[in-house]
Amino acid sequence: MHRLLVAETTTQPSIIVDRVTKVFLKRNSHSFKEAFIGWVRKKKVRADEFLALDDLSFQVGEGEAVAVMGLNGSGKSTTLKLVSGVLEPDRGRVFTRGRVAGLIEVGAGFHADLSGRENVYLNAAILGMNRAEIDARFDDIVAFSEIGEFIDQEVKHYSSGMFMRLAFSVAIHVEVDVLLVDEVLSVGDAPFRAKCAAKIKELTATGVTMLVVSHDMNMIRQLCERGIVISKGKKVFDGPVEEAITALTK
Repeated sequence: MHRLLVAETTTQPSIIVDRVTKVFLKRNSHSFKEAFIGWVRKKKVRADEFLALDDLSFQVGEGEAVAVMGLNGSGKSTTLKLVSGVLEPDRGRVFTRGRVAGLIEVGAGFHADLSGRENVYLNAAILGMNRAEIDARFDDIVAFSEIGEFIDQEVKHYSSGMFMRLAFSVAIHVEVDVLLVDEVLSVGDAPFRAKCAAKIKELTATGVTMLVVSHDMNMIRQLCERGIVISKGKKVFDGPVEEAITALTK
């Protein structure tokens, strides 16, 4: 993937997705016996292609909060993974400006055998913070996550909600330019989700760009003013969020 750090001006977009196509191989399932016989006979496993994204293009400006919407299998999560750098496009280009933090899977990047404290330092370091910066923000990270007494417990004993709270808290306490959020805000109780929404609004007000995937229309309404609707890998709508929700439900 070509990744571009463009000049930091308010006139420049923070995210550019330029005619991106992504194809996955969808393999037929085989029993162990069939796979073994095929290997012995040098027979190739049949595979066909699944077109996850088809010539997708859009831009997101600095400080925008944009929802990527679509039915299951439409390509919205693939889009976020391409922007984050987890995946690379088969065709087209993805450009991002500045530091990108992604909350794409609950607990992604956490080491199960490390404590919450150790994972805070590990994940913050991956996101580009040095030890002094992490030390300075550690108490705020723990306080926001509401993990409290469990911070020194191995995270393999955490619930999915605890994973999400700690991962989200680390990400929002790092100085990021682009924040990517995929469904993780649907985990946790209503008061914590409201606190996350308020924090995201605070971040976007300071110029942080956000791209969010969620099936929670109320959450999307709270966070985003613009929605991009994807259907079968193609962009079918890009505009005001209420119109995007209407286009999605047609």
